[in-house]
Amino acid sequence: MKNYEFWFVVGSQFLYGSEVLETVAARAAEMADRMNAGGNLPCKMIYKVTVKTSEEILNVIREANYDNRCAGIITWCHTFSPSKMWLNGLTFLQKPYCHLATQYNVEIPDEEIDMDFMNLNQAAHGDREHGFIAARLRMPRKVIAGHWQDNAFQKRLGDWMRAAVGVAVSRNLKVMRFGDNMREVAVTEGDKVEAQRKLGWQVNTWPVGTLVEYMNAVTEDEIDALMNTYETEYELETSDIEAVRYQARAETGIKRMMDEEGCKAFSNTFQDLYGMRQLPGLATQHLMAQGYGYGGEGDWKVSAMTAVIKAMSQGLTGGTSFMEDYTYHLEAGNEYSLGAHMLEVCPSIAASKPSIQVHHLGIGDREAPARLVFEGRAGKAVVVSLVDMGGRLRLICQDIECIEPTMKMPNLPVARVMWKPKPNLITGIECWIQAGGAHHTVLSYDVTAEQMRDWARMMDIEFVHINEDTTPEKLEEELFLKDLAWKLK
Repeated sequence: MKNYEFWFVVGSQFLYGSEVLETVAARAAEMADRMNAGGNLPCKMIYKVTVKTSEEILNVIREANYDNRCAGIITWCHTFSPSKMWLNGLTFLQKPYCHLATQYNVEIPDEEIDMDFMNLNQAAHGDREHGFIAARLRMPRKVIAGHWQDNAFQKRLGDWMRAAVGVAVSRNLKVMRFGDNMREVAVTEGDKVEAQRKLGWQVNTWPVGTLVEYMNAVTEDEIDALMNTYETEYELETSDIEAVRYQARAETGIKRMMDEEGCKAFSNTFQDLYGMRQLPGLATQHLMAQGYGYGGEGDWKVSAMTAVIKAMSQGLTGGTSFMEDYTYHLEAGNEYSLGAHMLEVCPSIAASKPSIQVHHLGIGDREAPARLVFEGRAGKAVVVSLVDMGGRLRLICQDIECIEPTMKMPNLPVARVMWKPKPNLITGIECWIQAGGAHHTVLSYDVTAEQMRDWARMMDIEFVHINEDTTPEKLEEELFLKDLAWKLK
């Protein structure tokens, strides 16, 4: 997160004279400094320039496009900045764009207000002119209104920054696939060329045999070091130490391969384990805890989304994980969904210290794998699914309320979490299925639906939000209209 910065570009013009322009520049620098000091922004906001001409705007946007540290631009028109001067620059912009509709002063000074004040403080005038040209260009952008010193205003800006960082990570993301996706499964398929064109993801396959070669090259000292980490971070509740050591071997091999190739996400499938003794369980979970994305059954889309959302939420403590809907509790008035996976759920969402256990796995035809077992924490969260609709990508986000488990489930030795989807379980299921949501998701306590909408807008993909107010009828109409709109794009 600290590797990225956002450029604050303020609009004005020469009409007001040098004294006003000096005041605008001084105020803009002050605003950036004070917002940085407020603690609500995850990345640094840098006052870059007060632009007065088309050439200045085009030059700063060109510079932003090719600066890898710049994750987006933030604009504000302190005075009146004629929007035609922004036309060439905004047309050229390739970075996320946020328009702050604010003003320097909090209140209108009743006794002091005169025409000099009006000439200097006319953001209400300038921001509307600035907003028109972006609307005329049909540009994806975020508009945040309010006073720049308010915590709520700054927090919204910080949330947008996180989404923009997700864009920067996405555009450079490499996904390592070990084998193909699970046979006959539809939702794990998708157009990898289109995903790279729209989202930047480079998705390629490496043989499982190559991973086995890397695993065989792992030394006992490397395994010992990782075992020490496991025993520090988790409760060791198995006597089958060899199974745990095998997971350490697998983790070291997978991580080494990914790091050498610059990959931050991976997928595998229990149908392709050639040369492996166990399906990676603990190995995968611990890699996710370090920020790597993962997708089961060869699901490269959810793998990449896990990595992107983990990058967006870096520094937050709620947790983000690959997730799968498994089964429902349909007791009237007490309905819940049970999310889990046979092995691979990230310990970042655990309510308490996870335990390492070894149990038989009924699929994959391999040795019993070591895995982390825990309950997910209670709290508000979202589940996110990216699906290929043929010709376009759709991001589906549903608000959920995770709960403390209502039962012990002693014979289910997996990591799991129970939740209530919004607006309720039955309607939530109907809407999710209606939208084409996958059984694989990313569950996050850290990101919000608004941030995921921002990310989808920046990536120019469809967004569907299932929330407290959603009904199947309203959603059906929304999906129909979106289908028409996206076919016209």
